[in-house]
This record gives sequence, structure tokens and C-alpha cells, in this order.
Amino acid sequence: MIGAAALVAAPASARNPATDNPAWTYVQARAAAMSGDHRRSAELLAALAEMTADDTTINRKALAEAISAGNMPLALRLARRLPLAKLPVDGRMLLVADELKRGRSDLAIGLLSGPLADGSLSFFSPLLTAWNSAERRDLAGALAVLEKIPPSALLGPFRDENIAFILLKFRRAADAEPYALKALAAAGPRETRLRLALADGFLAAGDRKRALAMVREMGTETGVAKRRIEAGKRTGSTIDEPAKAYAELLLGMAVDLNRLDNRSLPIAMVQVARYADPGNAAGAVLLALLLDGRGRAAEALQVLDSVPASDPLAAQAQDTAARILIDEKRFDEAFRLARSQASASDATVSDLARLGDVYAGMKRYNEAADAYGRAVNLARAQGLQSELWPLYLLQASALEDADRWPETKQALHSAMALAPDQPLILNFLGYAKLERGEDLDAAEAMIRKASALAPDDASITDSLGWALYKRGRYADAIEALQRAAAKDPGQPEIHEHLGDALYASGRRYEARFAWNAALLTAEEDIAARVRAKLDTGLTPATAAP
Repeated sequence: MIGAAALVAAPASARNPATDNPAWTYVQARAAAMSGDHRRSAELLAALAEMTADDTTINRKALAEAISAGNMPLALRLARRLPLAKLPVDGRMLLVADELKRGRSDLAIGLLSGPLADGSLSFFSPLLTAWNSAERRDLAGALAVLEKIPPSALLGPFRDENIAFILLKFRRAADAEPYALKALAAAGPRETRLRLALADGFLAAGDRKRALAMVREMGTETGVAKRRIEAGKRTGSTIDEPAKAYAELLLGMAVDLNRLDNRSLPIAMVQVARYADPGNAAGAVLLALLLDGRGRAAEALQVLDSVPASDPLAAQAQDTAARILIDEKRFDEAFRLARSQASASDATVSDLARLGDVYAGMKRYNEAADAYGRAVNLARAQGLQSELWPLYLLQASALEDADRWPETKQALHSAMALAPDQPLILNFLGYAKLERGEDLDAAEAMIRKASALAPDDASITDSLGWALYKRGRYADAIEALQRAAAKDPGQPEIHEHLGDALYASGRRYEARFAWNAALLTAEEDIAARVRAKLDTGLTPATAAP
């Protein structure tokens, strides 16, 4: 059997897209896609589409690969060859973006209506209609369209931010503020990006005070951008025209779709968003995360390399690149990336924390703890109080992995002094005490408090179950651990704990099922212990810590 890699690596003469053998071209295209070379796949399918112009299926496949690879000139050429009624959703979205970039909002809106092969895009119409009105200086018309969008509509979560952006376009800063605050409260993972865009909008509207309020709560990873805003300079994040608003909407919807485990459309939406607004680095970071999540790490790193060091989200891009390199076991590259930033005279808290992350990924825990400690000291010196407890938590994790329990406990107590109701801290300290058999009443109380504060967190529910197990309350422990396993079935520690509790309560047949479930995702240290339990049963030597 010929592997996909072998087909992609065929002789140059065999790879010529102009081949007169359509079947071979199609096989090569599929092999390229399977090997992760989506750009090559798109080129081959496009060549095949030239030979089979009437084959809608091939044209649609070629279009999908071109958009996925970010080859927008090719994608646009393919999209314009298909009848509008046979265009897939991503192709129609791309044509809309192209018209917006050309300043032709009316034509873009026209593309949203009419027949579509697999879905309707008419729900975009209110947003583009409002921005079209804004471009024609019709503020009242723009607001009237947006205010009619019901909260439950697909555009509902994006209504307030667009009202704010349009008001800021008209320099109505005071009117924009309440909408901006409502948008930020519902922004979720997009909060940093929205804060930057709103800060730029307030500055453009001449309201420096409100611009500063937008960035006051931002983390250290956006320190450069924050300092620019504080100096009264914009960061280039403004959303003040239809193409940028459309791109921002696509990014937000891609995040939501990805949560639903849609495999292809989120990437297509982000690629279209990047075409509509190439300067929006949030698109590059999101695309990299999506690509990496689908096994396309090399492409993800290339995308992150496109984010300039001067961009307000450059630190986020570097953090993402470092995490991907660590996951890929490319430790030398991750270390070079992190060390170069952390060694600079103007290194930020984020730079030092990133170095700690890389050291931790390399299992150099003492050096990781030192890097996090330097980040703590810098954050304290700069008065960044909100950054301190997460840094203490990271330092505590490294110290624990380095088997430095007294210092771990000290770091956790420092974190708790700053954030006494933070469930992550309570769970960490309680579980660490539990593992060591230290002050079990206090440990259980901390974990119970953490569980009450975060009842849907599977890891914390697991800790609660394990605390109950340690106290000999097996029935209650099993109930809690089963809930934890249902919430996060991919976490091997939970299944191991559940197996131990079941075995200890005499339910040994069910224990084996739980331990086998743990083996599906366990790394070697846990896997070795679980295999020993499957061979010999639960003993003091094989028990989970």
C-alpha cells in the first residue's frame, strides 16, 4: 500500500498539476491534504477543476482546500467560477469579504441573500446594513438596525460591541461607553482584543480618559499596547469600517463553532476574517490554535511568525508559539524563543512567565520556579496586583514538581492572601495537603470550598472525591469521582482515582473498567502504575498518590 507521504513526495514530473491524468491528480491532492500540505492540495484540485470545469464537487473541494490553506487569490478565482447557488458557505463568505475590502458594501449585502448550497448567510445582513449606513454617515439608521437585533439571534452577542464601535466612529464616546462595558462583560476569550479595539476607538473619538479605562484591566501580555494607550497613541486595533467589523464577527463566531467541535468551518471563517482584516492579529493567534488542534502545528507556527513584534498581541502570539513548540517536543526552539525575550533589558512579566512555562515543559522545574519568581518580583515592583496570584500559582506548581514542598506551601499561601476565594488556589493547596496526609480536615475544607465555587470544574470535583476516599468514605467518593469522569472523560487521573475507590469498596470488576479507561490517555508514569494495578490489584505500592 502506498502511503500518503510517498504520494506527495512523488517525482516532480508526476506532481505537475497540468497532468492529463485526472484520477492521479485527485489521488495526489487527497494525499497532500492527508499529509497536511493543504496549499499543495488546493493547487492540485484547482488544476483538476480546470480539466473538469463542470464538476461542481471538484470545484467545491478545491475551494475548501484553498480557503483552509489561506490561498485567497486562488480561492477567489475558484469561488467566482461557481454559480452562486452552488457556492459553499465559506466561498460565499469570502466573496462578501472581498466586496467589503473593495468598499462595495451594497454588493456584499446582495451576496447574503439568494440561494445557497448548504445554508443561509442572511443573518449577517443587519450587521453589514448597519455599517453600510454608518459609512453613508447615517448614524440613526445604523443604530436602528442594530437595536432591533434580539439577544437570542446569532448576531445577538455582537450587537453591543458594534453599536459602541459605530458610536465611536461618530465620536459619541459618552453614548458608546455603556455599550462598550456590556460588550466587555460578555466577551469571554475575546476580551483583550475588544479592549484594545475600544481603547483605540475612544482615542479616535478624543476621549483619552475612557480609552485608559478600557485597558486598565488588561494583563501584562499586552503591556506594550497598554503603554501606547496611556501615552495617547493608538495601537492599530480600531474597528471603524465594515470589513473590520465583519472580520471581528467571523472570529467571534469561529470561537463559538469550535466549541461545538466543528472541524472545518472555524478555520475557513478565520481565514476569511484574516483576508478581510489582515491587521487583526487576533485572527492569526486563533488560526494557529485551531490549526494546532487539528494536527497542523507547522502551519500554526508559520501563521504566528507573521505577527510583527510591534503588534499589541505579539506576546500572545509568542506564548502560543512556545506552547506549540513544547507540545511538539521542540524544546530547543521553544527555549530560544523564550530566552531571547526574557533576556532583554525591557523584558516584561509575560516574557519571564513564558520562560518559566518553557522550563516547566522541559521538566527543569527549579529553573521554572526561578523564572516565575522573577516574574512575581517584577509584577510586584510594577504594582500589577491582579497578576500576582496567577504567578504565585505557577511558581507553586514548579516548586511542587521540584519536590520543594515548604516553598510550594509558602507560594500558595501568598496566592491565597491575594485571592482567598479563588478555587484554583484552594484546590491546589487542599489537594497537595491531601497527598501528603497533612492537616486533612483543613485540606478537605479547602477542596469543599473550591468545589462550591466551581461546581462544574472536573478537576476540583475529582479532588473532592479523592478527599472523601482518603477519609474512607468510599460511597461518597465514588459518586463524586463518577461525576468528575462524566465531566472530563479524557482525564486519566480521574479514572485512576475512580478505579481505586471502586476497588477499595469491593467493586473490583468495575474498577478494572475505570483503570482501563485511564490507560487510554495516561502518560507513562500513570500508565505504569495503572498496569500494575490491573496485574496485581490495588496495593500500597500501586495506589494513586
